[in-house]
Amino acid sequence: MSDLTHLTIAEALKGLENKDFTSVELTEAHIKAGEAAKDLNCYITETPDQAMEMAKASDAKRASGQAGILEGIPLAIKDLFCTEGVQTTAASHILEGFVPQYESTVTANLFGEGAVMLGKANLDEFAMGSSNTTSYFGNVINPWRAEDGADRTPGGSSGGSASAVAARIAMGATGTDTGGSIRQPAAFCGIAGVKPTYGRCSRWGTVAFASSLDQAGTFARTVEDNALMLRAMSGHDPKDSTSAQHAVPDFAAAMTGDIKGLKVGIPKEYRVDGMPAEIEALWQKGIEWLKGEGAEIVDVSLPHTKYALPTYYIIAPAEASSNLARYDGVKYGYRADENQLSDMYKKTRAEGFGDEVKRRIMIGAYVLSAGYYDAYYIKAQQVRRQILNDFLEAYKQCDVLLTPTAPSSAFVIGENEDDPIKMYLNDVFTVPASLAGLPGMSVPAGLDAAGLPLGLQLISKPWDEEMLFKVGGVIEKCANFSALPQGLIKKAA
Repeated sequence: MSDLTHLTIAEALKGLENKDFTSVELTEAHIKAGEAAKDLNCYITETPDQAMEMAKASDAKRASGQAGILEGIPLAIKDLFCTEGVQTTAASHILEGFVPQYESTVTANLFGEGAVMLGKANLDEFAMGSSNTTSYFGNVINPWRAEDGADRTPGGSSGGSASAVAARIAMGATGTDTGGSIRQPAAFCGIAGVKPTYGRCSRWGTVAFASSLDQAGTFARTVEDNALMLRAMSGHDPKDSTSAQHAVPDFAAAMTGDIKGLKVGIPKEYRVDGMPAEIEALWQKGIEWLKGEGAEIVDVSLPHTKYALPTYYIIAPAEASSNLARYDGVKYGYRADENQLSDMYKKTRAEGFGDEVKRRIMIGAYVLSAGYYDAYYIKAQQVRRQILNDFLEAYKQCDVLLTPTAPSSAFVIGENEDDPIKMYLNDVFTVPASLAGLPGMSVPAGLDAAGLPLGLQLISKPWDEEMLFKVGGVIEKCANFSALPQGLIKKAA
């Protein structure tokens, strides 16, 4: 039997159906691979015993002819999704030891379709970051290495999820994307990642960062695998007022390979100053691939793109400062030892939150304060609407947009730590779609000169994830990205 950890989800489902192996064997292989890759620090909480029990139950379910969409597939769950009876920390000291007594809707949907949970994946604290270095439980390491041998970031905030999938210690993983936290890590780790339309997946039971931006999504090594996962976890949820009543299509069925006559928009504003020539060249290669498959390339303009980052860094911290007010040491999580209530509040939050979280809470409190609410927050919301209008105008000329995912490949851990502004610029290509609530996908498309992966991003109309999968599948075929992280090359040989 070949190494089960190198199978795609689609291949594993066929193997399980054909009785080539069991979910127990598949899960056990991933648990062993995870033990050998602990240095990557992908998981905050590992759940091997629970995983094996879920795998046994899955095998029994399949034997009875009741297999779900993901029956028997071992996944990593970002530690932002509440999991009943399993610690959920949001990678923060303030939630260390918190064990929910309920299941998030997304994980309940996945488990209902037969998925197996390997553990809770590491992330930036409260999903605030682009590097996965703000976690209280230590940074995650990207399994990809350049010639210099330096540890590189897997991207953030969903770095643990992306790194686990790239390292073959999970077949797929959940993530959340507020400003690019699925698409950027996917690009950095050489895998595919999807942020669906805002409202496609329920946010109930997911620890909140910025409620009008947060959206659950998927990581997997192929576009088809993402389609299978997204179908399993999507759907209307009456417990979430922002969950939309849209039917969930069979996303994988959209991957026909035929894009003849489709119009692909190229936004001129995404050609930013200082963008590496390798990123520009890959983007051009992507354009040529789609043109060669029969698509029509159309130049479009998104004139408010230049305001996206400052708009995001007003709205997101404002919502975060409000959402994180609930962590005060009274109801759950960490509590500082103080006799006076007001002192306990202050000390709990001072000791419980990390520097990046404190920074965003303070920015958010400032923009929501008297005298600044109108000047900053209201104006930011008005600009946000203009950003959405730009996209809607562009879609009158095209069916989907093609852009780079990130302005660089994975950078060395610590490289941008002393410059928050430079760190925030990692999201320059992903934030606009988040502000507009649009679906986006990153597809691995090539390597840079240092041998590190680069991704191309697709952005489609609201509720048209099928277009992402249709075009993403074609890019995947043309790119034929088969490179492995250096540590896995010998293992696969």
